[in-house]
Amino acid sequence: MDKKKERIKEAQILKALAHPIRLYIVETLLNGEKCVNDIRELFDVTQPNISQHLNLLRYSGIVDSRQKGNLRCYFLKDPEKIRALIQATKDFFVK
Repeated sequence: MDKKKERIKEAQILKALAHPIRLYIVETLLNGEKCVNDIRELFDVTQPNISQHLNLLRYSGIVDSRQKGNLRCYFLKDPEKIRALIQATKDFFVK
């Protein structure tokens, strides 16, 4: 992958994590796979809104999903890299 494409992908990941709901979804998924309804219960938003956030995270390559009967469940594609990225962000703001 050339440098320009790498920067575009990096920016896409950072933009996906830049929304408070998506960041919290990702932090929740650090604890393991969750189905859409389980994630929706954590927020005061509609299921379609949660699905939109999850689709953006999936498009960005952060999460993937699988079908469990009638349920769609999501998981982090690379939890250790995401954990490190979130920790680096938190460390950046610690004085």
